[in-house]
Amino acid sequence: MINHTETSPVTARTGTEILAGITTFLTMAYVIFVNPAILGFQNVPGLAGQGLPQGPTMVMTCFSAGILCILMGLVAKAPVAMAAGMGFNAMVAFGLVATLKLSWPEAMGIVVLEGVLILVLVLTHVRIWIMDAIPMNLKRAIGVGIGLFITILGFQNAGLMVSHPATLFQFGSLFIRDAAGTMHPNGSLLLALAGLFICCFLLQLKIRGALFLGIILTAILGYFVGLTKLPTAMVSVPDFSTFLQVDFAGGFIKLGFFSWFAVIFALMMTDFFDTMGTVFAIGEQAKLLDAQGRFPRIKQVLIVDSCGAIFGGLCSCSSVTSYIESLAGIASGGRTGLMSITAGILFLICMFFAPLAGIIPPQATAPVLILVGFFMIRIVRDIEFDHPEEALPAFLIMVGIPLSFEISRGIGYGFIAYTLLKLFSRQRRELHPLMVISAVLFAVSFILHF
Repeated sequence: MINHTETSPVTARTGTEILAGITTFLTMAYVIFVNPAILGFQNVPGLAGQGLPQGPTMVMTCFSAGILCILMGLVAKAPVAMAAGMGFNAMVAFGLVATLKLSWPEAMGIVVLEGVLILVLVLTHVRIWIMDAIPMNLKRAIGVGIGLFITILGFQNAGLMVSHPATLFQFGSLFIRDAAGTMHPNGSLLLALAGLFICCFLLQLKIRGALFLGIILTAILGYFVGLTKLPTAMVSVPDFSTFLQVDFAGGFIKLGFFSWFAVIFALMMTDFFDTMGTVFAIGEQAKLLDAQGRFPRIKQVLIVDSCGAIFGGLCSCSSVTSYIESLAGIASGGRTGLMSITAGILFLICMFFAPLAGIIPPQATAPVLILVGFFMIRIVRDIEFDHPEEALPAFLIMVGIPLSFEISRGIGYGFIAYTLLKLFSRQRRELHPLMVISAVLFAVSFILHF
């Protein structure tokens, strides 16, 4: 006899995907406020008033992320959320606008052209061939490196790790001194530690949606200690005034062909390999990769991701790219495009309720980032360390990504080392030509950067 009161597998799967999408959104909702702050030169001496307006940029950040997340779910059916890329937006703001003196429309025109170039590489299969040419040991190392990178981000958001001029980092203090010299408990750090304990406890109990519940419970706890702030306004009217404000010719005229192309090339390398590392990490964690380390429907994923750069430039919010924070949803059980669609819908809703997205404090999402990093670095056990020509480049990738705070730069260190070691160890036949080309391109981009 069938018990109709039991939850069907389809219903349970749908619920898991929606919960994973909510978790992913909460983990990356900071972009709604951080991206406008970077593009608006908020609190940057000497650049006040030269940035993009906060309100329209916030709306465009939500709009572009929402559209691309939904496209990723519908077209690629992949659990990969998208939003304006952190780091890339800083390159646009401080590199193109502040340093090269391009106007914002000219800078966004270059972002669009960079996206078009990457889309051409996808449609001609070049980008997929490069991804397939990478050895499994290096692919796994990319996942480990991003895991360490995510862990450091979580430690910083929690206040567990703070910058230090001599040692780069040091542990945060449980007590802080006020202006009068009186010592007080560090509420921010204590809240993050409490959140980490809550998430670990819920995971230990094998509760479905443990990370999402951990975020909510930590945010509620934060309200009682004054760290979760309720917004003063609940609704905002979307402002689309910066949409389609692009200039394709101005950058070429100001910079000249060589500098103009060098800038596009440098942005393309960052976008290209950041996405590659993110997709490998997500596929590995979600157990979606095949025996050769290939992501299912990878062409569709890369087409949508390339369109993200184009659409992000048209929205004047920098390139929209695949987000490593998708791993928070993966850890909560997300495996399909419904996770991405859910996150996208929430981003679109935030165009009207943007103040509500700031309710969740960083101390509530920091524990999730730390645990996601823990989940990711476990694949280090599958890396073969008996062969130095692959183990050493893998090591450089693993440490290069978190220490440089750039996924593409860490990958570049490993690719160059792998190519050189293969060439000088008489193993040239094992070296794929596309790995050589990638290493050369990385070397050129590093030289152009310096």
